[in-house]
Amino acid sequence: MRILKHFLLISIILFISSCSNDAALKKRAYELAQKFIITDGHIDVPWRLNDGYEDLSVRTETGDFDYVRAKEGGLDAPFMSIYVPSAYQETGGAKEKADSLIDLVNRIANDHPDKFEVATSVADVNRIFANGKIALPMGMENGAPLLDDLNNVQYFYDRGIRYITLTHGKDNLICDSSYDTTRTWGGLSPFGRKVVKEMNRVGIMVDISHVTDEVINQVMDMTDVPVIASHSSCRYFTPGWERNMGDDEIRRLKDNGGVIQINYGSSFVTQASQDKRTANAEKIKAYAEENGLSAEDEALLDYAKKVNKQNPMYADITEVIDHFDRVVELAGIDHVAIGSDYDGVGDSLPYGLKDVASYPNLIYHLLKRGYSEEDIEKICYKNIWRVWSSVEEAAQK
Repeated sequence: MRILKHFLLISIILFISSCSNDAALKKRAYELAQKFIITDGHIDVPWRLNDGYEDLSVRTETGDFDYVRAKEGGLDAPFMSIYVPSAYQETGGAKEKADSLIDLVNRIANDHPDKFEVATSVADVNRIFANGKIALPMGMENGAPLLDDLNNVQYFYDRGIRYITLTHGKDNLICDSSYDTTRTWGGLSPFGRKVVKEMNRVGIMVDISHVTDEVINQVMDMTDVPVIASHSSCRYFTPGWERNMGDDEIRRLKDNGGVIQINYGSSFVTQASQDKRTANAEKIKAYAEENGLSAEDEALLDYAKKVNKQNPMYADITEVIDHFDRVVELAGIDHVAIGSDYDGVGDSLPYGLKDVASYPNLIYHLLKRGYSEEDIEKICYKNIWRVWSSVEEAAQK
């Protein structure tokens, strides 16, 4: 009996000590989130507001991003995604759509100049951060708005675009898409090669998310400066899915000096999440066909919610951290950052990373894995600042 009591006492002491250490780690994580600049490579707020403008200065009931939650999470420089769907490549109007979304980002800043400011350089973000506001740099997701005119690279630079994702869901005039099986160009098109060089010249980062392995390797063969993958994860955890980056391509980032920014979408994070998402989608599609329902019908939306609730596809934050670990193992700590895809992956965010208030939770789990404060500072912004600064300096020369 005495031995049992002694054992229980030791267990209680260890439990209390563990809780105390855990609380201290969470406190430290929150402090680091507020201390360091946090940049996120890809947030789809402009497209979210495309169908209806919201006041982002207050806590919103919809979406993953607003000023209040961003401040809670320590988010300082979310790259606003100027997303132009591939459909515009067929219907026309891609450039006009990009312009309208850029106007929308400027409206956010103009409506709340005490809270937001558009940023077009590393120096801009540093200054805006020092002033306690949230910087809004912009990246264009899909190079389709360039049309077939190389002069549009300079045009969009002048409008504030600081990275361009070369394509999106379909092959375009620049290159092949990882989502498309056509393989129109076998990588970059002749025009696409000129686009990459022109982006280097004017000072726009080349974003290799959404493209094929051939495109990634051809870009890194010819680019004069480091590249980014603004919202991709590691294919190692989703075998065969080209949208995530392969190990060989991640290794090449080390020589290129580039950075992969980890996407939080659950289907990017684990194969199990992908499988569940596919199963749910097939079930929902069958129900729609059986009942003659369209994607907008309330009955189908309700059924989809029920299916997704019965078979949740969410990954866990610890599985997202696995991707950071994988990049560090392959390329080193200097080549990984954050590219959440908030407001772009719908209801598929992992447990523990549900909105922009959650960056301290990410940092907490990085600390638990043994990442140092210096490592975390690089992940939060220094790695991206290095690439962005390199691109700026090369363009100035």
